[in-house]
Amino acid sequence: MFADRAKIFIKSGKGGDGHVSFRRELYVPNGGPDGGDGGKGGDVVFVVDPGLNTLTDFRHIRKYKAQDGEEGGKKNCHGADGEDVILKVPAGTVIKDAETGKVILDMSNKTEPVVLLKGGRGGKGNRHYVTSVMQAPKYAQPGQAAKEMWITLELKVIADVGLVGFPNVGKSTFLSRVTNAKPKIANYHFTTLNPNLGVVDLDENNGFVIADIPGIIEGASEGVGLGFEFLRHIERTKVLVHMVDAASTEGRDPIEDIETINNELATYNEKLPDRPQVIAANKCDALYGDAYETVIKKLRDEYEPKGIKVFPISAVSGKGLNELLWYVNGLVKESDVEVVEFEPEMEIDFPDNPELPFEVWKDEDGVFRVEGPRIERMLGYTNLESEKGFAFFQNFLKDNGILEQLEALGINEGDTVRLYGLEFDYYK
Repeated sequence: MFADRAKIFIKSGKGGDGHVSFRRELYVPNGGPDGGDGGKGGDVVFVVDPGLNTLTDFRHIRKYKAQDGEEGGKKNCHGADGEDVILKVPAGTVIKDAETGKVILDMSNKTEPVVLLKGGRGGKGNRHYVTSVMQAPKYAQPGQAAKEMWITLELKVIADVGLVGFPNVGKSTFLSRVTNAKPKIANYHFTTLNPNLGVVDLDENNGFVIADIPGIIEGASEGVGLGFEFLRHIERTKVLVHMVDAASTEGRDPIEDIETINNELATYNEKLPDRPQVIAANKCDALYGDAYETVIKKLRDEYEPKGIKVFPISAVSGKGLNELLWYVNGLVKESDVEVVEFEPEMEIDFPDNPELPFEVWKDEDGVFRVEGPRIERMLGYTNLESEKGFAFFQNFLKDNGILEQLEALGINEGDTVRLYGLEFDYYK
């Protein structure tokens, strides 16, 4: 089956942790810190591959993860960066948040790779935290966490012209005759399952891309049958060709069919019926005598005053096809409708988790200890040597209730407080 929708899990790489180490060499008894920085985590990258036209690959592999950054090493060795994971998608792929359904990214007009999830930054080694009062820091910055999410990929076929109509009106036969497409053709009463794409080549470098949108039935805009799966493809088109069974070989009324389809289009997207439209009255070779004139006149009286031209054709014999194709070619050229690109409806935001834990206690030596992931993260991005950094550090202790907890433990002025390798005397 044509795979035009997939749900996958993506995760960027975690940043490598900074390293804690000290020079230990002969004749260098007091070597300073030499912990290297961690490597950056790999990104999750999307790129359009012109050779792809389905999302089939994502049906088989559902989880994609970039490589983590390597931890820093001693002797100031920088950890290796993690490798990116590159996901190739066909043009027209829209990426949505799986939970909310909101558009994150539309790959329709993207010619360059796009980074969707950035890998975590590598943590700084302990050599970065040497100060005038802390010559041997025993802590380093942890690598930034990876980012992960579930997304849905939707392929909305990019075509100049959308061919619409009820099942079994001859769309597949028409497409096979005027393009290089090879759809399956038979007397199906349900619908073609695959949106078939073909190129119409006319003389003098004229032509257009046409998509046979599978048979739309009443209720499609509400998801009846495979309604949603197919209606999404029409949003990209510039011109709509309504194909009807003019001979009513199955007892259908051509005008009623056109109105039903237009109602479904309007319900799905109110702007769709405003696109330039053409009516291809197919199977005219099955009309005889006055019936031909009666049916074609009825269609023209109904739609040509509205600016919608009617072409009697036969997809089997080829009658009327040339006139129809050249007219449609002109509409495509005149159309000012660009390939619809869906605007992002949300930004991916992964703020640092303010709920990271920490604990405050008094050890056996009477030193007050404050440790935990939240403290570790704060020390990693705060430069205590600067006035601004020290002010931030003081506010951090106050805002997170650390000073309050220290006072509850009975701390007095002059007592020692230790945050990993950082020590200071407490004063109000």
